[in-house]
Amino acid sequence: MIIFNTDLDNTLIYSYKHDIGPAKRNVEIYQGREISFVTNKTYELLQIVKKEMLIVPTSTRTIDQYNRIDLGIGNFKYALVCNGGVLLVDGVKDEKWYQESLRSVSLSTTAINTALKILEGDSRRKFELRLIEDLFVFTKCNEPEKVVLDLRAQLHTDLVDVFNNGEKVYVMPSNLNKGAAVLRLKAMLKPDFVIAAGDSEFDISMVVKADRGFVPDGFKKKYGIDDAIYEVGSNSIFSESVLEECIKIKAELS
Repeated sequence: MIIFNTDLDNTLIYSYKHDIGPAKRNVEIYQGREISFVTNKTYELLQIVKKEMLIVPTSTRTIDQYNRIDLGIGNFKYALVCNGGVLLVDGVKDEKWYQESLRSVSLSTTAINTALKILEGDSRRKFELRLIEDLFVFTKCNEPEKVVLDLRAQLHTDLVDVFNNGEKVYVMPSNLNKGAAVLRLKAMLKPDFVIAAGDSEFDISMVVKADRGFVPDGFKKKYGIDDAIYEVGSNSIFSESVLEECIKIKAELS
């Protein structure tokens, strides 16, 4: 069995703000608006890949945010959401997995609470504070890069990681990451091979722990990574390149 752990946003699906050309189909509606899309080619390749391996969406999205997505190729047996802290099995939250996640982040509780207090009084915050599934902190800020630097200076960064993705700011327990989730799922399902793909800082731990990890062109330089991961998609859309690589790997292993 081959597992394909894949990030969603900007890896498989793209916001309406991202130009992926006219040949596309809607995969997410929010408040009556079409907000996320896949290319027609991605849709076709996904159907092929799903027949060849176990696709496991692996996202920082919440359960509700994940459930808004419909790729049009049927349901997935497994999905990792909340940065790997929650495992969905046939769409249902696996309680054993979740309780193990809570135990694993318990040492970071004090730092998470400190982050909440700091952000509560930060004038640059422009969105509500959310403690996602009692696992990590999420909000949106003006000057997010500066907010991240300030948080890192005030928090125990051996216990929590602080990231921003555009205006979105996250404070994550250091051991709540996609790489740890990939290893947990690997121990549970015992696949023969694991492929992973992602486009952001959240995905680094995942792609480096997979047997074959894929990132967009320029990713390694951007994040200063020397690990043996593969950059693809310099002349095409990343989602299409990644899925084509999955098909090649399946042929290599057959």
